[in-house]
Amino acid sequence: MPGGGFDVSRDGAARAPDGEERGVKYMIMLMGSQQDYDMITGKQVGDAPAWTPEEIGAMHEFMGKWNGELVESGEFVDARGLTAPVLARRVRVQDGVPVVTDGPYAETQEVLAGYTIVECESFDRATEIAAKLAQTPHPEHAQPRNEWYVDIRPIVDGFDELEL
Repeated sequence: MPGGGFDVSRDGAARAPDGEERGVKYMIMLMGSQQDYDMITGKQVGDAPAWTPEEIGAMHEFMGKWNGELVESGEFVDARGLTAPVLARRVRVQDGVPVVTDGPYAETQEVLAGYTIVECESFDRATEIAAKLAQTPHPEHAQPRNEWYVDIRPIVDGFDELEL
């Protein structure tokens, strides 16, 4: 049962064992590529012009407003952005030995770029919150190169909640 002993029903409502509806935490995972990081920091990508400081500012303003609305509604828990994929390290096991690779991601590979955790009444509400991100402003010349998406998942408090 995702959400600390709560049952998340098919309609997305979170119900405590006593049947009362309560909030559940959800992680909204924002995906991006190295190209996306380059664009939103004002670097030229391919033959498209670099984003201007005003265009970058409009995106930051939108995200600040989006987070602010969640704080005001009492649904905001946490939000963080992650550094660019070129700054990542991957640890994998090969023949029982840890092997570390720096910046292992292809320029266009989608990775977790950041997340927002919300606590709200239902999966449907978390989805509604995440869908507002589709309104994030971007310059006409900077249409997303890949299909844009975010993932939304309920947060569990223990292994016993991992059932499907």
